[in-house]
Amino acid sequence: MESGRANPALKRTLTAINLTTLGVGAIVGAGIFVVPGVAAANYAGPSVVFSYLISGVACAFAALCYAEMASTVPIAGSAYNYAYATMGRTIAWIIGWDLILEYSLGATIVAVGWSGYVVSFLREAGVNVSLKFASAPLEFDAVTHTWSRTGALINLPAMVIVVLVTILLVIGVQASANVNSAIVAIKLAIVVTFIIAGVGFVSTKNWITATNPAGNFIPPNLGEFGHFGWSGVVRASAFVFFAYIGFDAVATAAQEAKNPERDVPIGIISSLMICTILYTLVAFVLTGVVPYDRLDVSNPIAAGIDAIGMDWLSPMVKLGAIAALSSVILVLLLAQPRIFFSMASDGLLPPVVSRVHARFRTPYLPTIITGLLVTMAAGFLPVSVPGELVSIGTLLAFAIVCAGVLILRITQPGLHRPFRTPFVFVTAPAGVVTSILMMFGLPRDTWLRLIVWMAIGLIVYLMYGLREKRRI
Repeated sequence: MESGRANPALKRTLTAINLTTLGVGAIVGAGIFVVPGVAAANYAGPSVVFSYLISGVACAFAALCYAEMASTVPIAGSAYNYAYATMGRTIAWIIGWDLILEYSLGATIVAVGWSGYVVSFLREAGVNVSLKFASAPLEFDAVTHTWSRTGALINLPAMVIVVLVTILLVIGVQASANVNSAIVAIKLAIVVTFIIAGVGFVSTKNWITATNPAGNFIPPNLGEFGHFGWSGVVRASAFVFFAYIGFDAVATAAQEAKNPERDVPIGIISSLMICTILYTLVAFVLTGVVPYDRLDVSNPIAAGIDAIGMDWLSPMVKLGAIAALSSVILVLLLAQPRIFFSMASDGLLPPVVSRVHARFRTPYLPTIITGLLVTMAAGFLPVSVPGELVSIGTLLAFAIVCAGVLILRITQPGLHRPFRTPFVFVTAPAGVVTSILMMFGLPRDTWLRLIVWMAIGLIVYLMYGLREKRRI
């Protein structure tokens, strides 16, 4: 298949263990340090454990399809690149526009979580940061569908970290492999330490709330779809879905695997299984040591540590979380401008967006644009709103990828596929169906925001992208 971007053959050195480690390192991030508290407090309570399990299964279907597409198209890159080479510019545009939503708002969520952990750490060190300058001035009530002010003015720490990372990316500073590996080790050490330290403090008394006086593991529904009960489990599964984003790091490494037919699926499934187990255990411990109606915060692990009362553990966990979230912000803000850059190189956005800095050799303009947008979002938005938008956008992209793999199997059965999705006529449709069902688990407001976002994208595409000749 011609793509116009042929690369030299990549050296096949990665084993299944390497790929598994890569996947775990990429997946563990905001999904464990930021999201579980919000999902438990607003949607599922302790049964958020089931939500993580559902999301993990749905993500496995999409991941296997993604792996086939990654190994079929002879270029390294994101779902956008694969879609362009296999399904054409219109589908590529939809996925690319979705990825902009995913990476930008994903970075926003992580920055808000980073702020929460920094403020908590500084408070323990004797430095009190006023929440007026360290939390979102706006909050959204998912029950009444209304916005209200919180009394805060701006989330300055969240804005500062985005600005600093943006500057680093414009200059071109790269984290070394050793530093990244160390951060991965820190992430896992924090998670395991929290689970071991907290499991002995789990009490079902923390499941008892004003709306759940019986202390049911699945709190009773509050009369509206998605607010506790089984419908809450479904909505929470859609909300936490983006916690598993990162497996594409395994899929896109298919060309560097020693035995892609064997190692890629092992790496994907193993990393997803490990992360699913870690996520469910953390969710179980967290809702067992803190009443779930008090977990609607940006730093739930810190809240859990404080509830346990282990003062010696708190600074270590919070510092580790700050380091881990910093690396995630770096990765997301690195990825987003590359999507802009690729789309501009393909003629879907103006050429100016693909300019490379003469000195630093980085796509500085899209990096600065992304940094400014994320800075503003991190300063004013609560975690829940960007979290749901990231999930619905990613689910849509995954549904398209799964459908694309199935279509290519039918229309181009002779394509060379180093990795073939097992039971593709079951796996691919299952990926489409589960992704769409989880999308419908999200609230109306999120759907409306997605429709507005896609409408804006369609206007841009019709005004510019559709008129340009294909450049690859």
